[in-house]
Amino acid sequence: MGEIILVRHGQANSGATDEASYDKLSDLGHQQARWLGDYLSDREKPFDKVISGSLRRHRETAAGMGYDAPQIDPRLNEMDYFNLGQALEDVHGIPFPGPEDFAAHVPQVMEAWHRAEIMGVESFASFEARVTGVLQEAAEPGVRVLCVTSGGVIGMIMRYLLDLDPTRMAHVLLPIMNSSLHRVHVIPQGPILAGFNAVPHLDHPDRAYALTHY
Repeated sequence: MGEIILVRHGQANSGATDEASYDKLSDLGHQQARWLGDYLSDREKPFDKVISGSLRRHRETAAGMGYDAPQIDPRLNEMDYFNLGQALEDVHGIPFPGPEDFAAHVPQVMEAWHRAEIMGVESFASFEARVTGVLQEAAEPGVRVLCVTSGGVIGMIMRYLLDLDPTRMAHVLLPIMNSSLHRVHVIPQGPILAGFNAVPHLDHPDRAYALTHY
């Protein structure tokens, strides 16, 4: 049986208002990555492949985990949520939310994007195709693959594995935590979900402050 472990990057610059300034780990994000790397080194067998998105926060997370030269695959890069949010405001007059309104905003963005009413740098169909493509390529029998990516990519993979509509996909991606682990087993019938949103490296009383979503 093969296995794919998806890792969401550590905490990024959560106070940012655009993608460029968001794309770097905070001090806590670097620490989350180091703790996760220690956990995997202690508990997991070596990986046959380590793949990272090309965004800075992906590469910094991989490096903090101890993987200084991962294979870089831009298909693991996040959706362009800041531009999608702006497009939703332009088309439907729904303003970009603060933290308290984000849970209601994400399903609205996913539904409008899926219906092709809005678009950032790519269509929903294009995002879906690139994400499912990298998953299908990584799903090799007998091969263990680590992928460092973002919450939206993980949400899209959940959509693919569980046949979720855009609203349920949004509800799945909302609780995804920084530096969380998500397991996919590769069986003869194809990839199946085996674990979601685990943070065992943060399961210590003195690390409760490190349980972050953004």
